[in-house]
Amino acid sequence: MFKRNRPLHYGIKTLVLQEAYRLMHLKQVTLHPLLKLFAISPCLKVLQTATRLMECQRGTTQSGSFFALVAQARATNEPLFDISIQGTQIYTLKPGWTTQDDQAFTEAQVFLMDRTVSICFHSTGHGDPAILSIEILQIDGKAYYFGSNWSQEIILRTVKRLSCGFGQSKFGVDYGADPLGGDRFWQHTKTFGQDSDQQRSVESRIKKTSLAPNFYPETLYRSALVSTSSQPDLSYTLDVDPNKNYSIWLHFAEIDNSVHSIGQRVFDIMINGDVAFRDVDIVKLSGDRFTALVLNKTVPVNGRSLAITLRPKEGSLATITAIEILEVIVPESKTLSDEVMALQRLKKDLGLPPRFGWNGDPCVPQQHPWIGVDCQLDKSSGNWVIDGLGLDNQGLKGFLPKDISRLHNLQIINLSGNSIGGAIPSSLGTVTTLQVLDLSYNVFNGSIPDSLGQLTSLKRLNLNGNFLSGMVPATLGGRLLHRASFNFTDNSGLCGVPGLPTCGPHLSAGAKVGIGLGAFFTFLLLITCSVCWCKRRKNIIRAQQIAARAAPYAQKRTHFSRDIQMTRHSNNYGNSHTAAENGPILLGG
Repeated sequence: MFKRNRPLHYGIKTLVLQEAYRLMHLKQVTLHPLLKLFAISPCLKVLQTATRLMECQRGTTQSGSFFALVAQARATNEPLFDISIQGTQIYTLKPGWTTQDDQAFTEAQVFLMDRTVSICFHSTGHGDPAILSIEILQIDGKAYYFGSNWSQEIILRTVKRLSCGFGQSKFGVDYGADPLGGDRFWQHTKTFGQDSDQQRSVESRIKKTSLAPNFYPETLYRSALVSTSSQPDLSYTLDVDPNKNYSIWLHFAEIDNSVHSIGQRVFDIMINGDVAFRDVDIVKLSGDRFTALVLNKTVPVNGRSLAITLRPKEGSLATITAIEILEVIVPESKTLSDEVMALQRLKKDLGLPPRFGWNGDPCVPQQHPWIGVDCQLDKSSGNWVIDGLGLDNQGLKGFLPKDISRLHNLQIINLSGNSIGGAIPSSLGTVTTLQVLDLSYNVFNGSIPDSLGQLTSLKRLNLNGNFLSGMVPATLGGRLLHRASFNFTDNSGLCGVPGLPTCGPHLSAGAKVGIGLGAFFTFLLLITCSVCWCKRRKNIIRAQQIAARAAPYAQKRTHFSRDIQMTRHSNNYGNSHTAAENGPILLGG
């Protein structure tokens, strides 16, 4: 896995099955072998229905990308859910989508600035999201360039893509399209209205097709719709979401044998009653017959319908080959990455259950923020920040990580009524914006960090109902008279403020550590001395026992030696003997 120096343009496509309400086995989507596929991720995960529940599939690409999303679901009651890409909601499945081919999937085009893409499926309370697979396809970096307002920041979502005249609905691979154009789905339409048009088709090859950056397939231009003399206007109307911008791409090729030269077919193109293109002459603009022509116009739409009308000049008829309508979506601002990582660490250490979701971006799309997370847009940076955590009475366990201090903009933390244990992290004292800290009715232990006294904006502090001990920091106890509401009750080991037991001589943490170490070494010295004394006493006792056993023998030796000496002295006063004579007698005795 590597990261490129520049972002790439990718396409997303999604297919929809019809089986929800149970987990389904993963399934691989068969793609044309020429399709340049960077990633395909089957994800048939069915979500449990819950308020604002969402499932996020995070895919990894080899660089920035444009992709196609595939989602399908078979169910008696079709599921309805929202889809977001990179934190921006792009689509909401509408009732009846299971009966319409082009609504059984959705397409979007986006630049990825790094090697990851976040795709989320948000439950709306109407069944569980069911996704068959996700396709990520690289396309040309200038695909669907629509002028000065185009940028790598925008997302283009396919609203409608029509092929007109003879044929049937097809994906790009079925047209033999270039993979760099993406595997686009073209829904076929035989008519815009009863008796309003007629079909045309040819087998002749069409020129100027499959060209960069959009790589439209050549066979797309071999059929068309032509208006009639009784109804010369050719009109197509589509229901759309109001107050949005739409990029409209109109495709033409002069394939009618009755038109041979410039000026024989001229018409105006109107969008919602306004002239978008005047005096369109296909042969003139394309340069020849059987030659592709593509016109583009991006317009704002305030109402709920988009009407495209081709109005021919006197004596001619209008014609069209294909229509593409793309919604221009400005992506939402992201949440600061450092705060997202802090929340992910909190999720892990508190053991948040899957029902919380907590995937993707915590603040966007704004329709689906993370459960228990409050967000605020920081106007100075243009990013979302976390200003509140409300996870009270959620059955949480684990401990509170020191990384919670990375949420620098927190004003409220409410984790009451859970089973969170361990020590209260001293790093909380660096979150200077904190106004409410409620950790009541958990299983926190240890002492209250002195650093909490640095929270000068703190108005309410609830630490009651835990297993805390020691003296309440003086910096907190002294602020009880300044309209602050602090609760330290139901902690049997706490002391030092009104309502709690009086503390004895208060020692600092360093002093307590010193006393503990001194006691330990004193105990160790006593043990060592005791062992030495015991060994010495055993040696003395052993020596006494040996001496006692040797006493009778020593006494006899003493008496015997004395008798010999007395005998020798008596002989000196009698007859004299030589040493040689006396020696054997002494030896024998």
